Amino acid sequence: MNITAEQYEEIKKRAEGYRKDMVAFLRNIVKYPGESCHEKEHVEVIANEMKKVGFDEVVIDKMGNVIGYAGKGSKIIAFDGHIDTVGIGNKSNWKFDPYDGFEDDEFVGGRGTSDQLGGTVSAVYAVKIMKEMNLIPDDIKIMVVGSVQEEDCDGLCWQYIINEDKIRPEFVVSSEPTDGGIYRGQRGRMEIRIDVKGISCHGSAPERGDNAIYKMADILVDIRALNENDANQPIKGLVKMLDPKYNKDAEAANFLGRGTVTVSQIGYTSPSRCAVADSCWVSLDRRMTAGETWESCLQEIRDLPSCKKYEKDVVVSMYNYDSASYTNLVYPIECYFPTWWVEPNHPICKAMLNSYHAMFGEERIGSKSQVEARKKRPLLDKWTFSTNGVSIMGRNNIPVIGFGPGAEAQAHAPNEVTYKDDLVTCAAVYAALPINYKNV
Repeated sequence: MNITAEQYEEIKKRAEGYRKDMVAFLRNIVKYPGESCHEKEHVEVIANEMKKVGFDEVVIDKMGNVIGYAGKGSKIIAFDGHIDTVGIGNKSNWKFDPYDGFEDDEFVGGRGTSDQLGGTVSAVYAVKIMKEMNLIPDDIKIMVVGSVQEEDCDGLCWQYIINEDKIRPEFVVSSEPTDGGIYRGQRGRMEIRIDVKGISCHGSAPERGDNAIYKMADILVDIRALNENDANQPIKGLVKMLDPKYNKDAEAANFLGRGTVTVSQIGYTSPSRCAVADSCWVSLDRRMTAGETWESCLQEIRDLPSCKKYEKDVVVSMYNYDSASYTNLVYPIECYFPTWWVEPNHPICKAMLNSYHAMFGEERIGSKSQVEARKKRPLLDKWTFSTNGVSIMGRNNIPVIGFGPGAEAQAHAPNEVTYKDDLVTCAAVYAALPINYKNV
């Protein structure tokens, strides 16, 4: 079964015809806050829209993920979109109400429009087009997931879907924003904690104690060196992983970008402001490139000269996440989010590219304010931030390909917008994907 030129034009026509419906659907979700662990209203709106457009089955699992199915086959092609959002920050930075939102000819504004409610909207209407045009192969079932808690703990929802719901798709399309591109990977990340012990004493005689903050200061200097040094210094910087001498996955690392580390939080204990601090802790945001693992990243910190110097008083560990979902389900996991990528000749890359090329050509496209900047970037690229792919492929080796409406730069920013043209483009490409995957 192949899609004809006439059918491609019909897919585009139908996607364009649903532009107003998609915008209305998106705005209906956005009017509810929907932060991590509080997505219930988002789930209800999405479930109702899935039923309205004709999904064969709509379920909400025990974690609270909303899942719609279409087709009867045994092989699952999944479209994932996380439906939680971050908060709005300082509301005075917004030019419009983040939940009332706004729209004009080009934009839809509101918290979560790019990151990433728009992706779920496009996927839902893509299924409507698939069903109307008989574009679901007999052996395929389409699965659209509105996943929860991604902003708090990327991938947790898919750990639950794979391990507890017992669902393992052939591959997953991540509808995170890709700014008109097709994305095949991302750096991973982990959340590290360093605890340093000291001994308190009166501040008038600090020599009687052991100041934990001073020890941590030495450690922070070494951590900064990891981020800034090259590969030829005593503390070899993280840039070393771009060199085949140090990393067998250096080619992938150069595609994804080097790892980074930064201090994100700091705290201490002390009997008073007139005393020596008897403990100090910091949180590290560690971004990992290809070839790095949670073990290697923790050991890298433990091996720093300052950590070795104060070894008996230093503990380097990884955070855990154990917050309850909006259904009150707790599903604990380590705060480790593995790097992942697929090769450019992978079947899902080919299928996505074939679907895109057939309707939209060889370059990124976009709305009038975006198109020229997008054309300067490669069509096949990668994310800077993290996605649910850390679990789907990073932990479970289920291939992931990314294509979604909106832009990374809009994520977590005030005055967040997405682009109406992107909603249409993504719905069209998604609709053609199952058959093109069968034909790769």
